[in-house]
Amino acid sequence: MESLFFNVDSGFLEGIIRGYKAGILTQNQYANLTQCESLEDFRTQLSATDYGNFLANEPLPISTSTIADKATQVLVDQFNYIRNNAVQPLSKFLEYITYSYMIDNVVLLITGTLHERDTHELLERCHPLGVFDTLPALCVATSVEELYQSVLVETPLAPYFRDCLSATDLDDLNIEIIRNTVYKAYLEDFYHFCSTLSSPTSDVMHRILSFEADRRTVNITINSFNTELSKEARAKLFPSIGRLWPEGNNQLAKAEEMDQVRQACENVMEYRSFFADSNSSSQGGNDDLGAATQLEDRFFQMEVRLNKEAFLQQFQYGVFFSYMKLKEQEIRNLTWIAECIAQDAKDRIQDFIPIF
Repeated sequence: MESLFFNVDSGFLEGIIRGYKAGILTQNQYANLTQCESLEDFRTQLSATDYGNFLANEPLPISTSTIADKATQVLVDQFNYIRNNAVQPLSKFLEYITYSYMIDNVVLLITGTLHERDTHELLERCHPLGVFDTLPALCVATSVEELYQSVLVETPLAPYFRDCLSATDLDDLNIEIIRNTVYKAYLEDFYHFCSTLSSPTSDVMHRILSFEADRRTVNITINSFNTELSKEARAKLFPSIGRLWPEGNNQLAKAEEMDQVRQACENVMEYRSFFADSNSSSQGGNDDLGAATQLEDRFFQMEVRLNKEAFLQQFQYGVFFSYMKLKEQEIRNLTWIAECIAQDAKDRIQDFIPIF
């Protein structure tokens, strides 16, 4: 029944987002980009794609950070066009997408301030979709309580930060704990919001958010090895959603090495292949690091696959979320290829994750 009325409010925007998706770079376009000898050639090749002349006004030599910033701005402009034309509940759904960027910006500013970085430079590095009015005031906060009361209480992130108010000292470990605690609350809230939406939006988003929760759970586990973080504190950072929850989460909370992470993830069929080449249980720390890097790449590949599959169904909001994630991966790919060209590292230029 919902699909009968979907097009009344959201049909135009779904058509727009599917049109944007048709402009995502293809294998042939990536092949042309990897053949470039300089960033000037790279700019010329990109001008033949849907990016057009977005770098036309940039002086030579172009930096890779400029390419990433301008490509991100193209995505931001597209998102803002969609958001400005959206009505409820799509407008609320799009707001949820921006919350993750807000969290990253908050953590970036707190961390930068802790290390006495220039405030202006930090604000320039913030993602445009995560900027809010009181963001610059974060630079003067000295405790989480002060951070909450003076800055965050009026933002949509306020409910997510309430569980962090017990962390009084802002040091590197506590900031990382705050980031993961807030992101856990955000993922769970987004998941429950999607439950209020009709199928197929709820089905598509539950699948994607469950994977994201599992990825964060595994990454938190691996990154907490050989740190001061206790197993009890680690378990509190795990989202209470996902395909690993609850049994896999319980196993990961007790894990002490990569082999135990592998055993916990083998309960989910799609995750078994992630560890297929990993023999880290019998090898040293450097191999553990290599296995973690390889695992991260496979997580990105899985994320791309899930987000591509979202476009196979119509009359649902998941395509808006998936398009953002696919474009972010594309921007990472462009930055990687540009860096390899700039540093003349052609032997590693193919180490990106193609989308289509």
